[in-house]
Amino acid sequence: MQTVLSGVQPSGSLHLGNLVGAIENYVKLQEQYNTYYMIADWHALTSRFDVTESILPAIYEVTATFLAAGLDPEKSALFSQSQVKEHAELHLLFSMVTPISWVERVPTYKEKLQNASADLGSYGFLGYPILQAADILIYKAHKVPVGEDQLFHLELTREIGRRFNFLYQKEVFPDCQAVLTQAAKVPGLDGRKMSKTYDNGIYLRDTPEQILQKCTRQMASDTARLRKSDPGNPEVCNVYSFHKLFSTQEDLAEITEQCPKAGIGCFDCKKRLAEKVTERVEPLRTRIEGHLANVPHLEAVLQKGAEQARTVACTTMAEVRDAMKLLSY
Repeated sequence: MQTVLSGVQPSGSLHLGNLVGAIENYVKLQEQYNTYYMIADWHALTSRFDVTESILPAIYEVTATFLAAGLDPEKSALFSQSQVKEHAELHLLFSMVTPISWVERVPTYKEKLQNASADLGSYGFLGYPILQAADILIYKAHKVPVGEDQLFHLELTREIGRRFNFLYQKEVFPDCQAVLTQAAKVPGLDGRKMSKTYDNGIYLRDTPEQILQKCTRQMASDTARLRKSDPGNPEVCNVYSFHKLFSTQEDLAEITEQCPKAGIGCFDCKKRLAEKVTERVEPLRTRIEGHLANVPHLEAVLQKGAEQARTVACTTMAEVRDAMKLLSY
């Protein structure tokens, strides 16, 4: 059985983009693969090193969300990255053989530097893709569920694995392949990618009232449609992009027919969307709150997952040290 590895940063509440673009796919994959789902707390430190008190509560929240969405600790190893120290060891060794130019050309590195409000001038931030490669390759993952913006990172992971294999003349690491969902990129309220960084998301702990307010008052629509009587174009409308993810085919057909002839107003269209999103989110929100009320159980789930992950990680590191002619321990 092949192995799948993916991770989520504990940097606050997860949003619809995380659910549709990643977590629902995680649930399906656990039925077909050996699955390792990591809460990437070390990665979170690259931009939140000065607010570390927020990370542990966020770890619990991500774990609760994983469980609420259907991830099963009996089928998937759910763990926090920092619980498996071998990630750091492999990251260190990879950093010795990875040219600086490889990480400097990562597109998301430049983009985040330009848009960041936090101090990102650290080695940890520059070396983020090398740590990500270690996260993936330490489990010899064959498949990695990622968003489109992470494809370059995955190619870099392959390059690092190939370079290691070539330098030490041993096929330790396999090539990994991306697993993209149909909704790999979920738009935010403003039309950009939904992101905690942009604060443009609908979060999985939002109440029905908050979802209604965000959909009707904050969500961008067809900018050319200034009045209810103006015809609209669903294909350029951010609201319609959400409808395609959360509404039925019958609803989509009606909007496609009515919007271009001003048969439905933007407010009514947004209100319908809020209802559909609430139908999807509210049961999940209730389950998340239930899991958060039992922190000892969340800690037990993470401990169990970490023990599973560490067993595999230690085996890989023994191979790595042998290939590099380092002392074993």
